[in-house]
Order: sequence, then C-alpha cells, then structure tokens
Amino acid sequence: MKIECMVLGAVATNCYFVINEETKETIVIDPADRADVILKKAAEEGLTLKAVFLTHGHGDHIMAVPELREKTGIPVYACRAEEELLADPGQNLSTGLFGKPLSLKADVLTEDGQELTAAGMKFRVLSTPGHTPGGCCYYSEEEGVLFSGDTLFCGSVGRTDFPGGSMGTLVRSISEKLMPLPDETKVYPGHQEETAIGDERRWNPFIRN
Repeated sequence: MKIECMVLGAVATNCYFVINEETKETIVIDPADRADVILKKAAEEGLTLKAVFLTHGHGDHIMAVPELREKTGIPVYACRAEEELLADPGQNLSTGLFGKPLSLKADVLTEDGQELTAAGMKFRVLSTPGHTPGGCCYYSEEEGVLFSGDTLFCGSVGRTDFPGGSMGTLVRSISEKLMPLPDETKVYPGHQEETAIGDERRWNPFIRN
C-alpha cells in the first residue's frame, strides 16, 4: 500500500490516494472539490480508480464526487448513518461552503465494523459519530493506518457546531473506537498533518483524560 495526499479546495482538505503498488488500483478517500485535479493525477501516474471512500458528508469532502462518478463509474462508500446528511444540502454545507447545493447518494452504505475490500486492499469501517451523525474512519490493521476524516486531528478533534454535531458523542467515539488501536497506528486526518494514535493518547487535550 502506498499513500499519497493532495491538499485540495478552499478549506485545505486532505484527499488521499491509497494505491495498490502491485496493480496501481487506487481508492480515493475524501475527494474534496477538484475532480479535474484527481483525474489528471490518475492519468499521469497510471492509476486505476476503483472506489471513493467518504469519511463523512460535508461539502469540502464530497463536491468532486458527482464528476468522478460520472467519468469513471466508480462506487462511492459512506456510512449508512450519513445517508440523510449526504442528501440534504443544508446539512452537508454544500450550499454554504460552495454556493452549489449538492444532494448525494452513496452507492454502498456501510455499517460499523464492516470489512471492506477494494483495489485489493482490506479496511474495517469504524463508526465515529460526533462531527457528523454518520462520520466514520477506515482502518487497515495489516498496514497499521487509519484514515480519520474530521474525527481526530493532530492535537485536536473535529468541530461539532455544525448540524448533527455533538462533542460528547465525538469524544466517546474516539475513546471507544480509536484509542484502543495500537500506539504505532499512523493517522491520516481530513485536514492538517499526520499523527499517531499513541501520540494522541498521550498529548491530545480533548481525550487524554
């Protein structure tokens, strides 16, 4: 597995390319709002896009989805509990952030603990509501990596003042679902720099107590 990141969009969203190094088959995690940039990178590097994984449904993570799906036909995965937010431009902030209302329906709705295989790589869905009602993370135990979206950041956590947000729920999600992971698990968040579970357990002021 090879992981590459592009920072895209008005609010600097981390869009991840999770690449099967043997086949060049690729999962795009949170494609932000620049389908043109994503497609250009795939063409230049010979990547075959196989799936889009959404950690949650906010506009800064999903605006590129319709064009990617139209031009590649790849399926879009999201947590079942995020279905309502994805469909509602008011809740998903697409109108407020971009002035372009987007109602989105995922092709595959996932459940907590579900095992996914895409592009020849395996992930487990960890439901982590709090930033949004259906926020989730994608964990590869084999590779020791976690894609945390806007649930967990380096030294911080996602904001909870948007529709459906709850700080108590978010902290509980992190404590119950993410903190039990091995210390060395590398965390790839939806914004800002990478971190590790052990570092967040020790130093993150929102969760260390």
